[in-house]
Amino acid sequence: MTLSAAPLFTDVSPSPIAGKAYWTHASDGVRIRLGVYQPDGATGTVLLFPGRTEYVEKYAPAAGELAQRGLATIVVDWRGQGLADRLLDDGRIGHVGMFSDYQLDVAAMVEAAGALGLPKPYYLIGHSMGGCIGLRALHDGLDVSAAAFTAPMWGIRIAPHLRPVAWTLGQLMPVLGHGHRLPPGIVYDPYVLTAPFDNNMLTTDFDMFDMMRQQLQAHPELSLGGPSFVWLREALSETLALSRLPAPSIPTETFLGTNERIVHIGRIEDRMETWPNGTLRIIEGGEHEVLMEDETTRSSIFGTIVQQFRAAA
Repeated sequence: MTLSAAPLFTDVSPSPIAGKAYWTHASDGVRIRLGVYQPDGATGTVLLFPGRTEYVEKYAPAAGELAQRGLATIVVDWRGQGLADRLLDDGRIGHVGMFSDYQLDVAAMVEAAGALGLPKPYYLIGHSMGGCIGLRALHDGLDVSAAAFTAPMWGIRIAPHLRPVAWTLGQLMPVLGHGHRLPPGIVYDPYVLTAPFDNNMLTTDFDMFDMMRQQLQAHPELSLGGPSFVWLREALSETLALSRLPAPSIPTETFLGTNERIVHIGRIEDRMETWPNGTLRIIEGGEHEVLMEDETTRSSIFGTIVQQFRAAA
């Protein structure tokens, strides 16, 4: 494996620990970016799987929380977002050829963790789309001692009367040669640059919302808008397939805000009801980004996650 230095925008990524970034390539040649945060004396490493539209810098505060608890972190820019290779001529559109392609990024990430000598045991934290990718990776044998999920995308929240439309368009538009286009009502602009803070769907904490906004204003190359029809098709198919599989047996904590409006709450509840050694924790008043809520909430969640990781090691 070849690793080379990649940019890391520390001017908009406050963290109590310095990070480094690296370029590497998945087995199909797609270039991805990895962020690595390793405190002295770390006794394990978190493989942090971000959500759709996200990027390494967004998780610098999370890496700081984990570092304070003695864990290193490696976080990835998935293909098609962040500074990883964009997959369409119009880089504003989120896209993937097949959802299974993300597993190539997972494999490259794990290989890089080994090449960099990041300490074992490994643990998984998956947020939103990263929770979907992470669940598949667990089924594929990802070597982690425990996992945690925040608002995992084990289903997409779509109004019941629109769900058949989404499925139909997701299948039909790629056949008609329009798979690279945005679905109706979806925009090219990032959510945090267009939505007001009041009643936003991500966080109730203004400082965290403003951090995300400042990151994209300072470094627009990190920005990503809505997903393509192909991404929609692949995401709907993958989440349905995962819902039909039994839960893994690995110890797991899953966190869900009471004001979640992006992922399918029922799918999360159903999954966690059948997960051996799994606990669903409800964050009162929380939005989608529970790791980016107020400081007290964040500290409590990270404390619970790391306590569970330590118990499983």
